[in-house]
Amino acid sequence: MQDTQKPTEPKAPARSTLSHGVKSLVALLVLGTGSAVAGLLIAGPNGQNGPGTAEAALAPPPLAATLLTATDIQPPAPPLQTATGKLARRETLTGLVQRLGAPANEAAGALQTLYDEDLLDPRRLLPGLEAEVFLDDGHLSALNVKAEAGRNLFIKRGTDGNWTAAALNARLTPHYHRVSAPIETSIYETALKLGAGDQQVVDYASVFAYDVDFQREIHPGDSFEMVYETYTDEAGHPVKTGNLIYASLDGKALTRSFYRFTPSDDGETDYFDFNGESATKFLMKTPINGARLSSSFGNRVHPISGYTRLHKGTDFAAPSGTPVYAAGNGTVVWAARRGGYGNYIVVQHANGYKTAYAHLSRYARGLRKGRRVRQGETIGYVGSTGASTGPHLHYEVYINGKPVNAMRLKLPTGRKLAEAPVIMDEFLKSRDAIDEIRAEQGAGLLSVSLPVNPPSP
Repeated sequence: MQDTQKPTEPKAPARSTLSHGVKSLVALLVLGTGSAVAGLLIAGPNGQNGPGTAEAALAPPPLAATLLTATDIQPPAPPLQTATGKLARRETLTGLVQRLGAPANEAAGALQTLYDEDLLDPRRLLPGLEAEVFLDDGHLSALNVKAEAGRNLFIKRGTDGNWTAAALNARLTPHYHRVSAPIETSIYETALKLGAGDQQVVDYASVFAYDVDFQREIHPGDSFEMVYETYTDEAGHPVKTGNLIYASLDGKALTRSFYRFTPSDDGETDYFDFNGESATKFLMKTPINGARLSSSFGNRVHPISGYTRLHKGTDFAAPSGTPVYAAGNGTVVWAARRGGYGNYIVVQHANGYKTAYAHLSRYARGLRKGRRVRQGETIGYVGSTGASTGPHLHYEVYINGKPVNAMRLKLPTGRKLAEAPVIMDEFLKSRDAIDEIRAEQGAGLLSVSLPVNPPSP
């Protein structure tokens, strides 16, 4: 018997939005996705047949009503807005996250999670650090801080509004890279041409800072070698470079090589020559990098007063703001203005030595009289305060109150591993392992031990 019952009339809301369903149908037809249409007709929002009601299962509603029901399901959440930026000079990480669009209180709260869990030290952030924010309707939903190559710090807001943080570390594989060549114009230019980075050149210069004046004692034809760590990700792509493990110089001023080694007794990593003598000296020869010697120790006509008198130090011309380092471990005994010296620092070292630094533009943060400083620590910045004709560092060395020429000073050496046989054995194994790495990369190695270095003064 033929069923003469009339189909149930759609309710008013369905009729009022019929055009919406028609538009949906047209869109589906244009896309040519017949299967999608069938899916909308058969499956409801809960994966059941029809629009998800018992009545609809008995009598499917008209096509327009079915499409209407499908398009009225909760729409997907809009995609999060993202913004990426790099930390600018003198900018805080909180300031960067705010600059990328996050509210101040949310930026501070998210980052505090990193600090509380010791995942990041806010005092050691460098310009160029990258951050990416994820914003949901103007509010911070998540934050990714690229702390270093291969290490991301991810912070996410939970449903309870609290922040959680985790370190995401890439799985890195260590390798080594060797750079060796005659010096053309400078070690810096030659090393960079061969693939080394700025950090490797800085580390190399630091190793030899006690023995060589790179501005005046490097000559064309001298040769150098450096071996340093490199890391690749799981796909074999280079990610970052690591420590310099070997450095050598063969030149007119000096021929010497150094190996990176950490003695087990004190845990102080240093560089030691072939015979186990530390590269570190009592004082650095030049407490500044990249400077030009503009005036030497000795009698000269003063450029301002016009009188001939003893120039008690060495002048290094450099741009204002160039960091000045403590030449050795010691205690600050003066950190204030002093007549023609301008902003002036004096550091007392052991054995009657003192070093002085004049014409500074400013002092390092926290520097004051009575503070202990370590060799190589930044204590001030080049300037032109006091009786000065231009930005430069005036550097003085005193022994028992008498000024001496720092460039000709014979300085006491650092540690000699041969004095501790057990540690010397450790070093020899480490040295041989590094030499094996060098040999694998084409280095010609010595087959006999070098003669013992002459005793240091």
